[in-house]
Amino acid sequence: MEKRGQWSSRFTFILAAIGSAVGLGNAWRFPGLAAKHGGGTFLVVYLFAMLAMGIPLLMMEISIARKLRKGAIESMRGIGKKWEPVGWAATSNAFVIVCYYAVVFAWVILMFINSWQFAGMTGDSEAASGLFFKLTETTGAIEGFGIPWQVGVCLLIAWALIFVCIRNGANSVGKVVKFTVFAPVILLLIMAIKGCTMPGAMDGIKILFVPDLTALSDPSLWVDAIGQVFYSLSIMMAIMFAYGSYVGEDADIAADAMIIAFSDMAISVLSGIVMFSTMGGTGMLDKITASGIGTAFIVYPQAIVNLTDIGWFNAVFGAIFYLMLITLAIDSAFSIVEGISAAVSDKFHFKPKKVTLAICLIAGVISIIFITQAGLAWLDIVDNWANSVNLILIGVLECLAIGWTFNLRKVLTEVNKNAKNFKMPYWWFSASIKFIAPILLAGLFLWNMYVLFFQKGGSYDPNYPIWAQIVAGWAVSVLVFVSGFIAKIFVNAKKKKGNYTEDEVVWHD
Repeated sequence: MEKRGQWSSRFTFILAAIGSAVGLGNAWRFPGLAAKHGGGTFLVVYLFAMLAMGIPLLMMEISIARKLRKGAIESMRGIGKKWEPVGWAATSNAFVIVCYYAVVFAWVILMFINSWQFAGMTGDSEAASGLFFKLTETTGAIEGFGIPWQVGVCLLIAWALIFVCIRNGANSVGKVVKFTVFAPVILLLIMAIKGCTMPGAMDGIKILFVPDLTALSDPSLWVDAIGQVFYSLSIMMAIMFAYGSYVGEDADIAADAMIIAFSDMAISVLSGIVMFSTMGGTGMLDKITASGIGTAFIVYPQAIVNLTDIGWFNAVFGAIFYLMLITLAIDSAFSIVEGISAAVSDKFHFKPKKVTLAICLIAGVISIIFITQAGLAWLDIVDNWANSVNLILIGVLECLAIGWTFNLRKVLTEVNKNAKNFKMPYWWFSASIKFIAPILLAGLFLWNMYVLFFQKGGSYDPNYPIWAQIVAGWAVSVLVFVSGFIAKIFVNAKKKKGNYTEDEVVWHD
């Protein structure tokens, strides 16, 4: 324990966890889904999903890692040796995600650098919506392998920033999050004030907060709300295991998890206020989309150039918007790398800093695929399988492992250790992890498969060739879930040579 990094304070841990949970999905996917599903109705179902599934799973991962002082791989082995491959799957899938998430981060940096161009586009929605495509030269299809130099430089900047932020684990993360968590909130407040003072803004705000109860019968509302909670909290991605392993023995996990979850939701709602008021003020409410990339890089630039007749003001507002996205993206990006690094360094006794550097270099090389002209298409395919297949199945497996093959009361005791104002009741914790979460996640997975095979005929997008979907989708998913078994072969070979000793990971009561 003395050798393991620890958060400098409870406040630092909460900030780091909020920073990890609050990402680009809060700023663009949450408002888009709210627009799709009757605004206030989506908020109600989202809150239900947060209470029924999100908060208990968040507590579960943090408390197990705090008790075992290990990352995802070794923590799952501590639950039971047969469950170690689940930890590997979570870690491997996180690696897949960070390879393309860093590219989205680079695109945000690119748009921030080029936001000055909005000054000359006042009222020209077509030019504004085409800026992203002009800069990235994306074809939107599996064709074209050129790399625009500007995008390449921005990707290099993105990876450099990620490494600098986590080079010393909990120590350096703790220093960075004190800025990166508060900065986007301040920038969102600035944009919300501007948005709410525009004529027509209240039309948008009304849509966001007034429920449309007829939408409750739409199964896709429940699917989207459950999915957004699950994706938003950084669970099942090895992150909360890593962050939990740095938590002090005196931490109140029950209260901290509630703070983290509701802070995440609050920033999502604030992002919704920004989006709906701005779109209402520019007469573009009908253009809000559930596609995050579409919203940030195509639709919102149209709103930016229609804010006022003053070009430089629009450009400044555009710069604030993309700076806000930068501060959201960087926390999520480096937390994913930290989750992977902690898991791998714990398993193989490597120095964390060297593992972090290796991950950034290897993932950085792979991420070049996603900045080619065909990169957006490849990213879309990989992202769909990483989230709609891998992440959900990992969630189901974690629930089965911890809820059904381990003593859940032990985990709850760890959650409620040091609890003062709020103690997680057993009925809530047990019902969620044993029944509600695995059933909801299994239902979400089956729904995704139904849509893929019965509504779309087995092709995620007809614009992408089937071979590309097999290579970047199904094949990557298979690799994620067999990664633990491949690692086991490697570990056994090292054991036979006598140059590797596996730690004993035991839950001591």
